[in-house]
Amino acid sequence: MNKLYPDAEAALDGLLRDGLLIASGGFGLCGIPERLLDAVQASGVKDLTFASNNAGIDNEGIGKLLRTRQVKKMIASYVGENKEFERQYLAGELEVEFCPQGTLAERMRAGGAGIPGFYTKTGVGTLVAEGKEVKSFDGQDYILERGIFADLSLVKAWKADETGNVVFRKTARNFNVPAATCGKVCVVEVEEIVPVGSLDPDCVHLPGVYVQRLIVGAPYEKKIEFRTVREGEAA
Repeated sequence: MNKLYPDAEAALDGLLRDGLLIASGGFGLCGIPERLLDAVQASGVKDLTFASNNAGIDNEGIGKLLRTRQVKKMIASYVGENKEFERQYLAGELEVEFCPQGTLAERMRAGGAGIPGFYTKTGVGTLVAEGKEVKSFDGQDYILERGIFADLSLVKAWKADETGNVVFRKTARNFNVPAATCGKVCVVEVEEIVPVGSLDPDCVHLPGVYVQRLIVGAPYEKKIEFRTVREGEAA
């Protein structure tokens, strides 16, 4: 089975439609599937729900799709650094499901493992618990969180072999692995494709069984959300 596609548009052909639930990897601008997100934007699909740690920043990552009003709902744990996100949420134009970061990762992991729900203490007694089942274990309250079962997973990795075995680089691993496993179809963009057998099996972070389609997205600009530097001393 050939998993390698020439570009993001080709890799998403036949997968996009209005109303999708998309699990997207990344943390801020680190490890986001930017080529695939650009292709989603260009396709014009709308009423999308994204499960992602955050929505990038204005005009980067999922932030681009917010600008074009293609996102109906965000399931996210952090929503800072994005003024358009803030504006749409406060204006009632964007539905937001806030989810603690560890809980969000576990909801994705649970979906990938076929687990429909799990109990956690995180969020007990807060707004996060509203409308959710509460159960007591050994005298402690826990809330029921549902696993995330996405229609499509979009992931950014460092390199992969031709069968889809994937390696992430350092902190860019972040939410990409759980996001990859919880989707019905997983599309991965990488910086480099290497021959089958050249990856050390112990270094594979995401087995190829989870990956249906691959593209090479390089070169990447390696963008930074914001940069703080020390002011130079007066001469």
